Amino acid sequence: MPGLGLILIIATSFFFTGIVIRTKSIFSGRKGPGIFQPMKDIWRLLRKESVYSRTTSFIFKIAPDIYFASVLISIMFIPFGNQKGILSFNGDFVLFAYLLAVGKFFSIISALDTGSSFEGMGASREALYSLLAEPAFFILMGSLALLTGFTSFADIFTSIHFGSYISYAIGTLASFVLILIAMIENSRMPVDDPNTHLELTMIHEVMILDNSGFDLGLIFYVTNLKFAMYGAIIANLFLTPGNEWYFSMPIFISVQILFAIVVGTLESFMARFRMSHNPQFIFTITSVSLLIFFTALLILGIYF
Repeated sequence: MPGLGLILIIATSFFFTGIVIRTKSIFSGRKGPGIFQPMKDIWRLLRKESVYSRTTSFIFKIAPDIYFASVLISIMFIPFGNQKGILSFNGDFVLFAYLLAVGKFFSIISALDTGSSFEGMGASREALYSLLAEPAFFILMGSLALLTGFTSFADIFTSIHFGSYISYAIGTLASFVLILIAMIENSRMPVDDPNTHLELTMIHEVMILDNSGFDLGLIFYVTNLKFAMYGAIIANLFLTPGNEWYFSMPIFISVQILFAIVVGTLESFMARFRMSHNPQFIFTITSVSLLIFFTALLILGIYF
């Protein structure tokens, strides 16, 4: 069943953000909302009409749909255990990254289309941070491709075998890199704080000030999807090849829940960095990816 991974990611997206908020509520000593409250808020927005400024063009109207479609199509590349994604071919992780970039591009130009200086400021910041995070992803996936000898998501994940301390270290570091990339791509701590509404320091939130109704609900839901998408990539690192789907599914769900708890914990105990420190932080993630690359060379016995 090639579409099982897509179904599980969509199902996980319904409660992922709720677990993050619930974790933050527990650490702050509050009762907090229910796990499905974020989805209820999104559903309420999806039933409302969107309001458009007279200064915007058709780009602003179609951007949320393209943003959502780009993430949804990207999810189709992600396998589930031994089962390939709906779309799978050699080098598919490259198209995966650039499909996400297309959605990001349209969200950026839609913010510029409003003519607001605040939204343009947020768009420039989001473009910079996405640009800096891109090398970390490609170095990570390139290292796994070099280690396994394959260039597609499905073949890479089914060929990874953790049998030594070094391979376990690679899996741990890869998970660490993917978690931080997910935090950056979704404009979360420590790069951005979605709970603050000071326009001078916001990144993603200031980009969507003019969005409303259905469009705003779609943008909020894409955040849930992207978190679940990165959680699925992390889960595939640890799904044991050869097991049936009913063995892999509990592992997949457990990793997603653990990922959401980790995100909530990080956001509870980390403060947002100053803007000048964010590029340094993102470059640190690239350094960790380089460490994975050199470790892969060490395992393969390749020396310079």
